[in-house]
Amino acid sequence: MATNIRMKQLIDSYFNFRSPYCYLASQTMFAAFETEHSAIRWRPLGGWDGRSPPERAKVKIPLVRQDMQRLCRYYQLDFCPPPSTTEPTLAAAASLYAEQQGLLRPYVQKIMAAEWGQGRDIGQPQLISEIYQAIGLSAEEARREMQSEQNLQTLKHNQQLAQQHGVIGVPAFVINDEVFWGQDRIEFAKMQLDELAAQQP
Repeated sequence: MATNIRMKQLIDSYFNFRSPYCYLASQTMFAAFETEHSAIRWRPLGGWDGRSPPERAKVKIPLVRQDMQRLCRYYQLDFCPPPSTTEPTLAAAASLYAEQQGLLRPYVQKIMAAEWGQGRDIGQPQLISEIYQAIGLSAEEARREMQSEQNLQTLKHNQQLAQQHGVIGVPAFVINDEVFWGQDRIEFAKMQLDELAAQQP
């Protein structure tokens, strides 16, 4: 007897670990998008990709800090900004292997909690190794994956895809050609996924 196999709708999730709004997104995006009819296509970015350029970021910091304090208080999340020199590329590169091992959600949430909840510098390899070990991977794997040239090239490719999709900031979620920008658009993206699922035979 023939059976209908329903294909999962993929949602491209553009994410930069240095963004405080990605910290908020990390709390809800997995539950919203990893369902029986949808799945995240992980698109991490490194460096300044997906973020305001340095000169603009300096102007935005006071406003963003006020905004994040309000939001974290509302959502009952710890908020302690990391050092201004924190660089997200190694954490992003290491996330690709965590995804391959089925451990993306705990990796992302632990990294973001350490960075934005505890004020730790996720650009430090030792911290990434600690997170790897906390989710069941090894420090050796962490050292290998955060320096992997293939992973670093994937981050660059993701930025090219983001530009092609018209993504102008993170977090951003792309369903087909429709862009949902910001952690406060996750519910709207979920509604779109639900509507698409309802249209399937």
